[in-house]
Amino acid sequence: MKKAVLVVSFGTSYDETRKKTIEVCEKKISAELSEYDFYRAYTSNMIIRKIKKRDGIEINNPLQALEKLYEEGYEEVIVQTLHIICGEEFNKLKAQIESYKPKFKKLVLGRPLLTYIDDYKEVVEALEVQIPKMENDEAVVFMGHGTFHESHAAYPAIEYMLRDHGINGYVGTVEGYPEIENVIKRLKENKVKIVNLMPLMLVAGDHAINDMAGDEEDSWKSILEEQGFEVKVHLQGLGENYKIQDKFVKHAYDCIKQLKELEVIC
Repeated sequence: MKKAVLVVSFGTSYDETRKKTIEVCEKKISAELSEYDFYRAYTSNMIIRKIKKRDGIEINNPLQALEKLYEEGYEEVIVQTLHIICGEEFNKLKAQIESYKPKFKKLVLGRPLLTYIDDYKEVVEALEVQIPKMENDEAVVFMGHGTFHESHAAYPAIEYMLRDHGINGYVGTVEGYPEIENVIKRLKENKVKIVNLMPLMLVAGDHAINDMAGDEEDSWKSILEEQGFEVKVHLQGLGENYKIQDKFVKHAYDCIKQLKELEVIC
């Protein structure tokens, strides 16, 4: 039986951060699932078009990748997402996978980074590795992408677990809630003076470089400095964290376990 693992991410047009994040995760998953042929897909058609125009490199979206796998005779396919939450992008991918299930003997989708309660706990432990030692008047502020999907509750949930873990952490989003203004209000209430700014995103791409750390007056860095905080920027995507990389590998292994359990039932 021909087997393939398809690793799906939103994608990024920033070469440097892609190599440190997406590609490292892809390579680890491919190496661990060595009996599966490796394929990739991006969910962002905008990024796919940009890379093709700029670099002449063609990257499939999930539907194109699945159709290719079907045409090449693959019967067992594991699709492992590199998405952070079970948001709009992931649910779109989930629907696409469902539509292709009749074409494969086995087709299973691995879960995003933050899905089950244990996932949140393990991610907090992973984040601890990259958070610097902080003083009493210091905090870490994570920038999440945000969503207007019902899964937006993932952001306050991970913040709550950071606090439970003894980390003076706050989570805001570019799109959705909490916004940076909500974060600033709580930073002031808790008398924080120094802010370590980090992306809660797989890659340190456009949002991290410009919306979070840019010099424009509407960037989070500029807004925080204007409000009197000392800001330390950490441009490290979650995909650079080896524990996060290993977490995605674990989710892919869970897919294999799921397939074996289905064999027993059948």
